[in-house]
Amino acid sequence: MARTGSVDSTSNKWLVTVAGMAGAIAMIMSSTIANVAVPTVMGAFGVGQDQAQWLATGFIATMVASQLLSAWFVRALGVRGAFLFINGVFFAGTAIAFFSPSFEMVVLGRVLQGFSAGIVQPMTMALIFVQFPPERRGQAMGVHSMGIQLAPMLGPLIGGLIIDTVGWREIFLVPVPICALAVVLGMLYLPGREEQGAPPKFDWVGYSLLVTSIGTLLAAGSNGQRYGWGSDAIALLLVLGVASAGAFVWLQLRSASPLLDFSLFRIPQFTSAVIVGFVFGLGNFASNYLVPVTVQEVQGLTPFLSGLMLVPAGVLVIAGTPLFGRMADVFPAHWIVICGLCLFALGNYLMSRTDANTTFLTFAWLVIVARCGMAVLVPALSTSALKALTSEQLHRGTGTINFIRQLGGSCGVASLVVFIEQRTQFHVEAMAATQTAANTASMELLSRVRSLLIEAGVSENVLGPAALHYLGEVIEAQAYARGFSDGFLMITVVFILAVIPAWTMGKSRTRAAS
Repeated sequence: MARTGSVDSTSNKWLVTVAGMAGAIAMIMSSTIANVAVPTVMGAFGVGQDQAQWLATGFIATMVASQLLSAWFVRALGVRGAFLFINGVFFAGTAIAFFSPSFEMVVLGRVLQGFSAGIVQPMTMALIFVQFPPERRGQAMGVHSMGIQLAPMLGPLIGGLIIDTVGWREIFLVPVPICALAVVLGMLYLPGREEQGAPPKFDWVGYSLLVTSIGTLLAAGSNGQRYGWGSDAIALLLVLGVASAGAFVWLQLRSASPLLDFSLFRIPQFTSAVIVGFVFGLGNFASNYLVPVTVQEVQGLTPFLSGLMLVPAGVLVIAGTPLFGRMADVFPAHWIVICGLCLFALGNYLMSRTDANTTFLTFAWLVIVARCGMAVLVPALSTSALKALTSEQLHRGTGTINFIRQLGGSCGVASLVVFIEQRTQFHVEAMAATQTAANTASMELLSRVRSLLIEAGVSENVLGPAALHYLGEVIEAQAYARGFSDGFLMITVVFILAVIPAWTMGKSRTRAAS
């Protein structure tokens, strides 16, 4: 990214920081604010979870791809122009989501919001970095890191409160005042374009192939359960996605200025860190989606309480960030990463053992265990990855690992929803097969239901069918709860497997040092 210039005035320096962080916080908050609305939106539009998950997946997938556009926008429009343009796109997406008459239009609004969020994150990070002298840039990045972690925590809490008191559409308006403040400050204090002449060239062919690949593969994964994995539509999407991905890699390997520098993957320590980063992104976004939906669908909590459940863990993570960062400077990074992976896996395993009777406080403690694992992991992972690079590779390396981490997030939500649906169907069929005359528990339940219906004056002709219908609903509810439990278990297994590349990361570092 081109240098944006320094600001001499201390007050202006912080105003620039506030402007950039206000825009980033508002847009990143939007990434999680809709998660608590998933059950409500499913009811409002009559869609299943395979479609409703696009509220999160559409946002994340677009955010992943648009991050590679940040440097080009700054060079073409300048920081101020790019910042104002991106906020304009975000406002447009918000308006579409708020006024949308159909679920597809809501997803379109989320896609535009994700496009803006992806560009603004690296832009804001670079902008704040150059405003401070070298001896204070650690402080600046600390402010940036805390803001980035604060925003996803506030999203579910505020979103749940708005849904309970006003409605689900109004959650999209929450970031608007913050973005408006960012626009005003941006017009006053952000630097304009420094480069003269025509806008720089951009690899639009490569970028189009990347977007096509991500979009088609996610669409195939999300709709395979609904249309059938062997259907012509899914097969076409898979072929198009794989072909686009292959063409993108082929072009990048031959490009003088690639969007993704695949030569970095020749560094074993960096490659291992990228693999762990992908798993981190998968688990982070998948759990951010799964926890609020689970406690609403299984525990029966309100959207506000489901958002409130994430707050204690978020506060502890933010408070512990300086300590965890210091640990990464003192202890071997790969051991800290392994500890973080195991702690996150433990939290999710314990959540897989919960049921409808699990209390709010118990679930909140389990979330704290998992989130502390992620907080321990992040600083050490970044430190280990970047130490393996030269100063010339640093900017490309940070972009690559950030992109891969966000890509893991988009894959995580989509694959998790498909997995839960498959496991729910499996449990429905397995439990239905046990409903025979020899099943004393089910027979007793049917008898009690029939007695209650008789007391209510229900006709004898409908007693049997009504009791069986109730039994079917009980089976479906139990299968649904077990499907969510299996989702947490899947995340647990993936994070345990990630210990392998984390261990390899340490061995690669040892070989490089020797």
